[in-house]
Amino acid sequence: MRNIAVILAGGIGARVGGNTPKQLLPLQDGKSVLEHAVDAFEQSPHIDEVCIVMHPDYIMHAEQMLLANAWQKVRHIIPGGKERWESSVNAIRQVRGERLEVKGQETNCQLPIANCHNAVNLLLHDAARPFVSQDIIARVCEALEEHEAVTVAIPSTDTVYEMVDGKVARIPQRSTIMRAQTPQAFRLELIAEAYTKALGVDNLSAEACAEAHIPATDDCGIVHEHMPQVPICIVEGEEQNKKITFKEDI
Repeated sequence: MRNIAVILAGGIGARVGGNTPKQLLPLQDGKSVLEHAVDAFEQSPHIDEVCIVMHPDYIMHAEQMLLANAWQKVRHIIPGGKERWESSVNAIRQVRGERLEVKGQETNCQLPIANCHNAVNLLLHDAARPFVSQDIIARVCEALEEHEAVTVAIPSTDTVYEMVDGKVARIPQRSTIMRAQTPQAFRLELIAEAYTKALGVDNLSAEACAEAHIPATDDCGIVHEHMPQVPICIVEGEEQNKKITFKEDI
């Protein structure tokens, strides 16, 4: 099995503020959020290839990072969509061998990604989690040897309320609550089938998905809802694998 990491950096991070997408903001060592995320998978012996999904207006920035860092595993830099699910679907299309376009031109492709669909695992990771560790990546890849779907999570230390009309409707038992992290990983054809069902289309071509829409969720949510017969294995995450959402998180 080949493990392909997909770094989802298609958003603009409006909640961080400013005119620069949060994935391009520098951390204390001067490297950007995106560079840290890519570095983690570039350095992992468990990862064979990396695909960066970037906001179309900032693809050139990612290409410059590719050259500056001399990443060897980054094979594709492709455009993301307006919604997170669109970025995931674009990555699925790319890995399956479809051509994508950026402002009328085909995406830059250094080397061909493996096209043996049944022999590929996709690890979908938010670029906004730049501190993912080698241990987490290893745990996910090891779990993929036995499971078709794997996610990362940590126990909740806070009480969580379910709210209806501004009032507490239910208080789940804290011991059963986990906070989701990424990467979330799947057999390629499993996640492709889940998105096909979620979108109500026959295939994941751009034409078929043009009018489709999915309420905001993550990739595990798509599999859980539309492929309920597939168990999703949870592996241990880490507090340091936090998501950068606000300026104070940097």
